[in-house]
Amino acid sequence: MSGVPEADVQRVLTSSRRSSYQAGQTIFAEGEPGTALHLLESGHVAIRVATATGEVATLTVVAPGEAFGEMALLRRSSLRTATAVALDPVTTLALESSTFARLRAEYPSVERLLVAVLAARVSRLSGHLVDALYLPVDKRLVRRLLELCRVYGEPGATRVVIPLTQEDLAGLAGTTRPTVNTLLRGLQESGTIALSRGKVEVLDPAALSAAAT
Repeated sequence: MSGVPEADVQRVLTSSRRSSYQAGQTIFAEGEPGTALHLLESGHVAIRVATATGEVATLTVVAPGEAFGEMALLRRSSLRTATAVALDPVTTLALESSTFARLRAEYPSVERLLVAVLAARVSRLSGHLVDALYLPVDKRLVRRLLELCRVYGEPGATRVVIPLTQEDLAGLAGTTRPTVNTLLRGLQESGTIALSRGKVEVLDPAALSAAAT
């Protein structure tokens, strides 16, 4: 929540409801009424949407310290535009829209929280849009893997395990699973990654970074 006064951050945190979810549990579903913004305290959350062909695409993976479901605070009676699923044990702090409205009326500067969340979302989406328009799919996949290294990696780690399926990676890179499989196998042959069921282990982050340019 960069740029948000500490006093407002504390008001939001103390007014939020802590909730826990098991791996694979749906936090909220696409099409249902949106009532709260979630601040992710621990774990990882996949944001997914249904496609016109009936498939499910993963748009992003939320890391601890980030927020999701912010549209619930923008307008009343809004419907969720995506589904949020816990990828591992997750704890969130849920800020109800009614609570946020009360805080904003009493402390107008609290609105900076929503502005900060939206700015972060716009920045990420803009970057992905530019990638989709101007980068080939192999570069897009590598850049998404690098982002996931930051999401799942520990400081100073030389190897990072990304526990996502190839379907998830296809959605993140805006391509198909067969294409992702082919590209991942090429990275594995070069010694950059290792593949196993349901996960990718990045063995050489420096080589992956070089491949992204």
